[in-house]
Formats: sequence, C-alpha cells, structure tokens
Amino acid sequence: MTLNRRCLIAAAAAAACASWLPAQAQNVIKIAGLYELSGAGATAGTNFRNGVEMAVKEINAAGGILGRRIQHTISDTQTNPGVAKGLAAKAVDDDVFAVFGPVFSGSIMVSMAETRRAEVPNFTGGEAAAITKQGNPYIFRTSFTQDTAMPKVARYIANGLKAKTVAVMFVNNDFGKGGRDSITQALQANGVRVVADISTDQAQVDFSAPVLRAKQANPDALFVYLNEEESARALRELRKQGWDKPIVGETTLTGQKVIDLAGDAANGAIAHVGLTVDAPNPLMLKFKANFYREYKYISDHNGIKGYTGVYLLKHAIEKVGKLDRKAVAKALHGMTVTAAKEPGVLMDVSIDANGDLDRESFLVEVRDGRQIVKEVLPALARK
Repeated sequence: MTLNRRCLIAAAAAAACASWLPAQAQNVIKIAGLYELSGAGATAGTNFRNGVEMAVKEINAAGGILGRRIQHTISDTQTNPGVAKGLAAKAVDDDVFAVFGPVFSGSIMVSMAETRRAEVPNFTGGEAAAITKQGNPYIFRTSFTQDTAMPKVARYIANGLKAKTVAVMFVNNDFGKGGRDSITQALQANGVRVVADISTDQAQVDFSAPVLRAKQANPDALFVYLNEEESARALRELRKQGWDKPIVGETTLTGQKVIDLAGDAANGAIAHVGLTVDAPNPLMLKFKANFYREYKYISDHNGIKGYTGVYLLKHAIEKVGKLDRKAVAKALHGMTVTAAKEPGVLMDVSIDANGDLDRESFLVEVRDGRQIVKEVLPALARK
C-alpha cells in the first residue's frame, strides 16, 4: 500500500470518527458526581453516590431519559471544600447537564458558585439552611432544610417529652452551626430553654468532656447534632457516663452507620428523619431491598437522597421534553411529583421557589439495632 493511499484511508477514518462522536454525544446525558468518598464525610458521600449510581442503572436499563443514557462520572471531594470547588469547575468545563453533590454543607456552600455561574442544576443532600437562602436558581436540595426539620423536633421535645430545659451538643462546622441556630430558635418558640450550648469538633474522638458538660447542666433532655461517626462516639460516651435522660436529634443521630458503630448505646435514641428505609411505604421497602442486593448493606438516608434526586431530574427533563438546563431548573421550582407517577421519588414531594422540598417525614426510635417509626409526620403543606 502506498503512502498516499494510507493517508487517504486515515483521513477517511478520521472523518468518520468526527461524524460519529457528536451523534454518540447526543445519546448521552452527562452528570457529574462530587462525593465525599474519603475524609470525615466518607459515610455520607459513599451512600449518596451509591444511591445515585443505582438510580442511573435503573433508568438506563429502562431506556434512559428521552431515549438517552445517563453517563455518571464520580469524583472524590475528600471532604475538602477547596477540592469540591475545583471539581465543580472541572464538571462545568466538561459541559455536564447536572451535578450531584457534595453532601456536606461546607463543601456545597463553596462549590455551588461554580455550577450557578454555568447555569448547571446542582442537587445536594446538604441540610444547612443557608444553602438555599442565597437566591441560587440552580441549587436543589434532596433533604429537608434545617428550618423545616427543627421545628418538628422542637415540638416533639416540648409536647412529646414535656421538657422544659435542653442541652444542645453540635459539631462546629456549617452543618452543625446551622442546625444549632435553627433548633435553638425553634426550642425558644416552643417555650423550651437551652441550658448548655456545647460545641464539638468535626472528627472529634473523645466525647468525655462534652458529655460531662451536658450532665452538669442537668437538662430534661439532650439534643445531639453531629456527623455520623461523632454521633456514635457521643452515644457510647453518654451510656458510659450513665446518661439516663432522653437523647433526641435529627437524621444523623439514628442513621444505620451510627447504629452499627454505637451498638447497644444507640438504643433509645430518638430522631426526626426526613427519610428512612424502614418507613411504612412499599416503594421505600423495595428500595431498601434493591440497595442491599446491589451493595450488600442497608442504605442510610443519604442513599435515598441520591437515588430520589436522580428521579427528580428525570421527571423535570421529561416534563420539559428537551435537554435544556435553564428550562429544567425552572421546571423544578414549584414542581410536585407523585410517587404514583414517578415511583423513583418514593414519596410524594414538592419543590419550592428556593429549591427546598416538602414531603412526609418520620419520628423514629432506635430499638435492637434498627430504626422503628414511631410517627409519620405530614408534609408542612398538608398540616
């Protein structure tokens, strides 16, 4: 074969590739996952990623979205806000349609500036109230905001426990400080006085001093708002020091990882949770079984957050009828999705103008190593 002929063949192959690649790109919806796969947020980030990945597999197996497959790229933020910001910028440069994560509030508070600038829808499991208070039209929460959750907790402490005084133990980061501010305000509104304000560090190992401070304050109940691993350490120390009063918290206090790490020390802990795999809901129980089959462990709330977030995106794209990021973000605001129409959302859900959601939630108690639902709390819109 002559050199000229080889060149002609190579040129023809290059032209064929050039025409093939755009056609392939049109058949893919790219989403970027920015997850805490190492560092203090590894438990939350890994569960969130697995939930997203399971939803992607299901949707692709069913034919994708508008006939297009979802392509999911995964990156580790290392639970570092600076790394998260850099990864968000890279995702924008890669022209992704949507971003999932980070989960930790401190990281999403930094990284979402990049997705906002590029007008890329960004789904997060972060709970800090400030996330959706900045007028960002491209941020969407897959969990309750603290401003929605904490009033429910405070009402239970005041009316269910009849507590007059409470000690608050929180982790000193964006997540913890936001929760501390929200629960303090909600407790005051319900006539409950905070008698001890106990700050702890992220990844703190020794909880003997914080627990001692709580005991010395002699409150009627203790509210605990820490990350998963720290919650387990605090529960073990509370039992070690003979704490015998109610221990109440939010979602992170009674997650399955906490229960596994704390063992018997978790029994009796009570929390308001936006999501639980033990909810009396056939779709949730099916998700629990499928997740266990896929990953060989029981998902916590973060896995549900990731999973349902992908189905919210799917529903919005199909409602718009085309891959238009601006139109999809606009459609998500004010959108209500029923589980009957989109089973992947697991429960009926509404999204407000800020990107915050509203749906049923649950009051749970840990008994014999698992969450037991004590009460189903209605969505605020239906109260």
